[in-house]
Amino acid sequence: MLRRWLALPFVLLLVSAAPAQSQPDLPIFDAHIHYSQPDWAVYPPEEILKIFDRAGVRRALVSSTPDDGTLRLYEKAPARIVPELRPYRTRGDMASWHGDPAVLAYVEERLKRGIYKGIGEFHLFGGQTNTPVIRRIAELAVEKNLVLHAHSDEAAVEELFALNPKVKILWAHAGMSSGPEAIAKLLDRYPNLWAELAIRSDMASGGKLDPAWRALFLRHPDRIMVGTDTWVTSRWDALPGYLDEMRVWLRQLPREVAEKIAYRNAERLFGP
Repeated sequence: MLRRWLALPFVLLLVSAAPAQSQPDLPIFDAHIHYSQPDWAVYPPEEILKIFDRAGVRRALVSSTPDDGTLRLYEKAPARIVPELRPYRTRGDMASWHGDPAVLAYVEERLKRGIYKGIGEFHLFGGQTNTPVIRRIAELAVEKNLVLHAHSDEAAVEELFALNPKVKILWAHAGMSSGPEAIAKLLDRYPNLWAELAIRSDMASGGKLDPAWRALFLRHPDRIMVGTDTWVTSRWDALPGYLDEMRVWLRQLPREVAEKIAYRNAERLFGP
């Protein structure tokens, strides 16, 4: 009896530790996927969905150059693909789209399909926002309840909200180079701003979650998402590995916070 009593604390320790070790991998809502023309011949839609299966991607926010790639995936798996409209007919539009009336006409025509949840991912930087095209894009987003998926610096995010405070913005790459303190300040200031972490590896060097990033995630657990950004074809084969790396630092957060960042926040923003 004494031996059993002495062994009890050790048994309780094992039982309490077991759930953390046995928790299944978090499902992922990947908030930054492209399926653009160079990918089509290499990975037909069926192969893309198999990659998602291997990576544990439950749903994905998809845009493409041109938009036909998004439509191909959406037609194959409408419950799994969340389409957003990229305003690039070709990659040549990337640098000039914000001032091109023809791009605006393209966007307005494609939106008539009624399937899109956002406009983007687009590149737009401080000083480029005050154009008739961007003003109308912001109006369309508010009118149709669409999210603007902006690959932008901090200045452009602020300028977009100045154009129309009602817009909803998903900040691609969390600004790419913005630090956690700067991200937190913008999230504090703008309740309609969310940030996704595609291609950001600085929050967990060597797999260990940085304290400043951890503080950001705990401060704004409802406003952060993950993404991978398949901006070139070679990133498709590597996608499962990228998400495995993300799960390493997600496991270092409280489970409820990790679930929000992994998939719940995106599901809440983009709906069923």
